[in-house]
Amino acid sequence: MKLLVTRPREDAADLATALARLGHETLVAPLLEIVFKDHVEIADRDYQAILITSANGARALSRRAEAVLLKDSRVFTVGPASALAMQAAGFSRVESADGDVDALAATVTIELSPFDGPLLHVAGSVVAGDLASVLALQGFDVSRVALYEAVTPDRLPEPIAAALTEGTLEGALFFSPRTASQFVRLVAAAGLAKSLSRLTAFALSGNVAQALAPAGFQQVHIAPEPTQDSLLRLIATLTTPPDDAKIT
Repeated sequence: MKLLVTRPREDAADLATALARLGHETLVAPLLEIVFKDHVEIADRDYQAILITSANGARALSRRAEAVLLKDSRVFTVGPASALAMQAAGFSRVESADGDVDALAATVTIELSPFDGPLLHVAGSVVAGDLASVLALQGFDVSRVALYEAVTPDRLPEPIAAALTEGTLEGALFFSPRTASQFVRLVAAAGLAKSLSRLTAFALSGNVAQALAPAGFQQVHIAPEPTQDSLLRLIATLTTPPDDAKIT
């Protein structure tokens, strides 16, 4: 299959490589650009742990001088990709919740005590779920700091528009409700909504699939678990790729 990858370029390369190993051709056309907010201050507090809800959060923190002072902190991440990004940044005490924000909150509640100090949540300017509020109900003091922003385009990227017009795409992958909603809106604004009836969508979660509902995809498949590996296994199960796949 020829599959559309809309993830930011920082995440798209590894995903495209993984899809190529499964025999698929990919069109990489990001719908989000990550802009790091290096001017945002991180409050000087005695944090007992750091919470990371995306690989971009890990990358944003690794750019900061404060990261050196936090290297010995315990780190809890939402999934394996963000865990690997934190380990690559030099953090060694990293534990992945292998799920979504609710799974991360549950892990933190089990592993930590609210009496041992505040938590630092490194995030983007827009977040999926309200981790701080969920943990506050358990008595935790969570300091959320937005160290990056995901900027969306105001029109459908030309490579996507051309592929939809020419009918060369067979499917698309979506990892967040925000990206899914943005895709649906931009395709409709470009007058290409009918072209989606020929495509299969692969969604990371039920919330992502819900955001895709108005688009009229031929099919929408949801990963059993909200991780990239789970989504890749789903694609491998459902598709029989060609032998001459390549990355474009």
